Amino acid sequence: MCGSASCSIRLPVLSDGRFFAEAGALLTYSVDWPDLFERSASYIDKILNGAKPGDLPIEQPTKFELVLNLKTARALRMEIPESVLVRADKIIR
Repeated sequence: MCGSASCSIRLPVLSDGRFFAEAGALLTYSVDWPDLFERSASYIDKILNGAKPGDLPIEQPTKFELVLNLKTARALRMEIPESVLVRADKIIR
């Protein structure tokens, strides 16, 4: 177990939410939150205009976002395949 400040554990972290990749996670894959919030707003608009919530269809997210952190990949001495890089929605260099 590492107990000193100079100890560095190098583990790739995979998570959801772009902010985790921006904070140093190797990659994240999650719903596109701005799209999800926008779609939620349309539900709220329908309800405020008289629609019954029970009559509205249940929807699942349709947009997802893959974010890669190449700074972390370099620090871990990992090479990310080109096939993954071209699929990324955002690459942190």
